[in-house]
Amino acid sequence: MKLSGAEAGRFLAAPSPAAPGFLIYGTDPMRVAIKRSEAIQAILGPQGEAEMRLTRLPAADLRRDGALLTDAIKATGFFPGPRLVFVEEAGDGLAPLILQALAGWKPGDAQVLVTAGQLAAKSALRKLFEAHPSAPCIAIYDDPPGQAEIEAQLKKAGLRDISPGAMRDLMALGRALDPGDFRQTLEKIGLFKWGDQSPLASEEVAACTPATVEAEVDDVLHAAAEGRMSDVATLMRRLEAQGIAPVTLAIRTLQHFRALHAAATDPGGAASGMAKLRPPVFGPRRDRMLRQVQNFRPERLEEALAAITDTDLTLRSSTKAPTMALVERLLLRLSALARAR
Repeated sequence: MKLSGAEAGRFLAAPSPAAPGFLIYGTDPMRVAIKRSEAIQAILGPQGEAEMRLTRLPAADLRRDGALLTDAIKATGFFPGPRLVFVEEAGDGLAPLILQALAGWKPGDAQVLVTAGQLAAKSALRKLFEAHPSAPCIAIYDDPPGQAEIEAQLKKAGLRDISPGAMRDLMALGRALDPGDFRQTLEKIGLFKWGDQSPLASEEVAACTPATVEAEVDDVLHAAAEGRMSDVATLMRRLEAQGIAPVTLAIRTLQHFRALHAAATDPGGAASGMAKLRPPVFGPRRDRMLRQVQNFRPERLEEALAAITDTDLTLRSSTKAPTMALVERLLLRLSALARAR
């Protein structure tokens, strides 16, 4: 029985006790592991493993002793409740053994969860589950999570009210982060909003987004892009005291102004261009950068990019000039361009 899309999501969220087993496979081990974990939690509950209602059978062990699977399925648990046998990293060589075990399955026996990597259409293991009338076969693709999946994960954390802006940011974040990091971010948001019944806002998503740069670096870049020349020198002193490397600052400056240029020149407008940025820009920082775009005509941004590139090349050369002073002069020049309009 082949399941996909929303149907597969519903099954993994609440696997039917009438299913003798099911297969989860895919190219990304992390995505498979996340779905496997969700299914185990749904079947056994939070205390299932502690109550020894979960039996793990590595594929290598089954290849040595095929009777292990049937014995685990038929075994009587010490604690009451549903039981599960987890066969990890299975291959086609185990298909006959798994087929035999499923054929002898009866209500009250432990369910069988099988995971595997990528399986071709002709895979014996995949064909076994696809042909079975009640044992689902579920493929996990490398697609980013959709709105329904994000809402379901937030609902588990007690969040039901999500603003449109926050959902837009979360979907962009789901495309940018790997599945494990994205899941941790959603858990962090759940903790952040614990006991707070107000709608989840973009600002709160931004506050929980994994930090990639020092806040002080962003501060000086914002000052330059907003034409606040008087603040640049003060912020540069703080960065220098923190030991930020001039080349690192130049690279971040180039990334920031490339993002402004991409937004300013996008055919769909600045908001459309900002939405396409990778990694994505969220909440107040996105709104701030959109306002910064208004400070520059496209040709001014091209002039800024040329100046940043020249400074970066100078920093990487054998120049004897004070490198931090070169970066500060660059940022002052950029702030002057922002004021010139």
